[in-house]
Amino acid sequence: MMKKKVLMLGLMSLAFVNAHAIGNIWSLDTLRARAVSNNKSLLTAEQNKMAAHYTHKSATTNFLPKVSGNGAYMYTSRELSLLSDNQKQTLSNLGTGLSAMVPDLVLLAPQLNAAGNGLVDALHTDTRNAGIMAVMLTQPIYMGGKIRAYNKITQYAEQASGTMYDKTLQDIIVEVDDAYWNLVGLHSKKKLAEGYKALVDKLEKDVEQLVKEGMATKSDLLSIKVKVNEAGVTLIQVNNGIELSRMNLCRICGLDMDEPIEVEDNIDDNSQTAEVITNGALANLPTEDLVRQAENNRKELQVLDLKNKIADEKIKLVRAEYLPKLALMGGYLASNPSVFNSFEQRLKGMWNVGVTLNVPILTWGDRSYKVKAAKAEACMHRYETEEVNEKIELQVNQCRQKLQESIERYQTTVRSVDEAEENLRYANLGMKEGVVTLSNVMEAQTAWLKAKSEWVNAQVDVRLANLYLRKAIGSINANI
Repeated sequence: MMKKKVLMLGLMSLAFVNAHAIGNIWSLDTLRARAVSNNKSLLTAEQNKMAAHYTHKSATTNFLPKVSGNGAYMYTSRELSLLSDNQKQTLSNLGTGLSAMVPDLVLLAPQLNAAGNGLVDALHTDTRNAGIMAVMLTQPIYMGGKIRAYNKITQYAEQASGTMYDKTLQDIIVEVDDAYWNLVGLHSKKKLAEGYKALVDKLEKDVEQLVKEGMATKSDLLSIKVKVNEAGVTLIQVNNGIELSRMNLCRICGLDMDEPIEVEDNIDDNSQTAEVITNGALANLPTEDLVRQAENNRKELQVLDLKNKIADEKIKLVRAEYLPKLALMGGYLASNPSVFNSFEQRLKGMWNVGVTLNVPILTWGDRSYKVKAAKAEACMHRYETEEVNEKIELQVNQCRQKLQESIERYQTTVRSVDEAEENLRYANLGMKEGVVTLSNVMEAQTAWLKAKSEWVNAQVDVRLANLYLRKAIGSINANI
C-alpha cells in the first residue's frame, strides 16, 4: 500500500514538473501534486503518522526481554576497614601485651608482634577507589494483559493516524479543487467583463456619431459613458478577485505568493451539457446508497471506530494494573575490589537468577474508580460515533440536494443566456433601424452580462457541488 502511494505521488510530481516546464499554465492535477508535496497540514499529518508507527514498534518490544547494564565508580576519603583502630593497635602489640600478662613470653614478644602486624596487613582493604557493575535481564511472563492491551492501543493509534493522514489528503484535494475552479470561474468572468466593456465602448462610439448627426442627445451619450465607467469598475473588481484567488491557491499549494498561475481549464460555450451531466451523475443515485457509501468510506467514522477500540483496550489496561505480575530475572554483579573474595584488587562477580511476583492487595477502591472512568470514556466515544453518523447522513442529503439544485440552476441559465443573446441581437438591430431606444440596448447588454455571469457561476457550482458530495460520501482520492 505504501509503495503504491509513493508511486502515485512520484507520478503526480512528474506531472508537475512537465506541466511547469511549459510555462505558468497549471493543470488541476499539477496543483494537487504540488499541494501534496508542500502543504503544511499534510506534512504535519505525515509526521504524526510516522510518530504513531514508531510508538507501536516500541510497544511491541515490551514482549521481549530487557537487558540493562549499570556501573558506578566511587572514591572515598577513608578506606573500608574490617578492623577498628583499637583492634589494629591490639594486634600490632600482641607480643608486648601477652608478655606483660605472661612474663615467660617476653622472648617471643617480637615474633608475636610481627604476627599481629601481619594479620592487620592481611585484613587491610584498598577501597578508596571502588567500582561496581551489574547486568540485569528481565523477561515478563505475566503482566495481567497490560503489555498486550498497550500494544493493541498503539496499533489502533497507528491505524488512526494513517486514516487521519488520508482524511487530511482528501481535505487538501478538496481545498485545491475549490480554489482552482473558483479561479477558473473568475477568469471566465474576466473574459465576459472584457466582452461587455467592448460592447459598451462600441456603443459609446456609435452614440457619439449619432450625436454628431443629431440623431441622439447629449443625455444619451452621458448615459452610455456611465455604463462604460461601470464596465471598467467591474473589470477592476474581477481582476482583484483573480489576484486574491491566485494568492489563496498559491498558499494551499505551497507556492510563492508572487507565482504567476494560468489555469489550464476554462469555461466557454463549448464546455456545457456533457460535463455538467458527468458531474451531476451522483445526484441520480438514491440517498440510501449515498449514505451507505459514506458509512463505509468516511475517514471520520473509521477513526471513531478505532477510538472505540482504543477505549475498550484502555479498560483492559486499567484492570491489568491491579492483577498479579510475574517476571523472570537474571543478572551478573561484579565489583573491584571484590566483595566476594576478601576485597582483593581484581574484578570478580557472581550470577543470579530468580522470579519476581507483585500482587496488589489493598488499593482503597482505586481500581474500581479507574475502571469506571475508562468505561465512561468508552461510552462517550460511542455516543460521539452515533452523533457523527447522524451529521454525516444530514450532510449527504444536503450535498445531494445542493447538486440537484445547481444542475437545475445551470439548465435555467442556459435558457437565460440564449434569450439574453437573442434579445441583445434584436436590440442592436432595432437601434440601427431606429425602432429601439438607447436605454433598451443598454438594458439588453446588462441582461446579457448578468445571464452569462450566472451561467459561469452555475458551471462552477455544479463542479463544486459534485466535489462536496463526493467528499460527503468519502469517495475523494488523489485521482479524482
